[in-house]
Amino acid sequence: MTQATRAPGALGLDHFTPSPTPAIAPGTDVRAEIARLRRERNAVVLAHYYQDGEIQDLADFVGDSLDLSRKAAATDADVIVFCGVRFMAEVAKILSPEKTVVLPDMKAGCSLEDSCPPDAFARFRAAHPDHVSLTYINCSAAVKAHSDIIVTSSNAEHIIRQIPEDQPILFAPDRHLGAYLSAKTGRDMLLWEGTCIVHERFSEKELIRLKTEHPDAPVAAHPECPGHILDHADHVGSTSSILAFAGRTDAATILVATEPHIIHQMEKANPDKTFIGVPGADGNCNCNDCPFMAMNTVDKLYTCLRDLDPQIQVDAETRAAAIKPLDRMLAMSPKAAPATDVSRVGEVRRSA
Repeated sequence: MTQATRAPGALGLDHFTPSPTPAIAPGTDVRAEIARLRRERNAVVLAHYYQDGEIQDLADFVGDSLDLSRKAAATDADVIVFCGVRFMAEVAKILSPEKTVVLPDMKAGCSLEDSCPPDAFARFRAAHPDHVSLTYINCSAAVKAHSDIIVTSSNAEHIIRQIPEDQPILFAPDRHLGAYLSAKTGRDMLLWEGTCIVHERFSEKELIRLKTEHPDAPVAAHPECPGHILDHADHVGSTSSILAFAGRTDAATILVATEPHIIHQMEKANPDKTFIGVPGADGNCNCNDCPFMAMNTVDKLYTCLRDLDPQIQVDAETRAAAIKPLDRMLAMSPKAAPATDVSRVGEVRRSA
């Protein structure tokens, strides 16, 4: 049986309160100013699939967190604006230490990152010195620095299958992803008991209701979902994998069990198909919207470009330690570019 260690307790309401928007002069054409500042600062704007559709449409690249950071590192941009959450922007800074990296709202965190404080994780590692630490990329730079190999939902299975069967593994911070990978690979792993507050809130009752109403619709789910949701899924995969599945399936309607803003890209790529987000709780709330992603707004995208603030900083010692498990991940990942890479240049380009 897979074991787990306890994660910290619940966070206060203030943790989910966004930062105030810096002052903007009346009459400012925010979109025009974003285009101007992007050119003048030689900036690249990145947006995660879970951002609001308006922000996605303003971005140079839309994608998952690691792919976006790698794309930004490959550009000649001096400034990276990461419309996502804090750990994603930290990865961009680790991969591009010479670039200025800004995040529209510094309070845009992640429940998985919050569930795994660096000091507690260091003690956990010290208590299990014979285990190799596979750490999901959804964690702080400081936790990455205590890890052996970083993984994503796209490459974790591939990496686990390269680890000798007699080598004990600990996996943090997402216990649902860890349990899914344990079942998929047959490896018993010691799990840190963190969860994503978005994926944990999907309602099995509402999913069954939707399946009854749409019997021919497949269910596409992210592996951060609990097992009782994944049990109903026809496809389990990362955000980019779900997008690729949406494009290749013949189904006219697809039920989507991940953060619903991904549907914006699904609809753009597949205008002839219908996508229905699986509800959370009793089906009458927006509790499966990520409250952290929602902290970033178009206005804050403008002000962080204008002020180059708030900036992401990763000290040299932490970066030197954190880049090692990231490099190991890249070395152990599939060498060919995955077919699920559907990142694209946005409608508003730097030449705008």
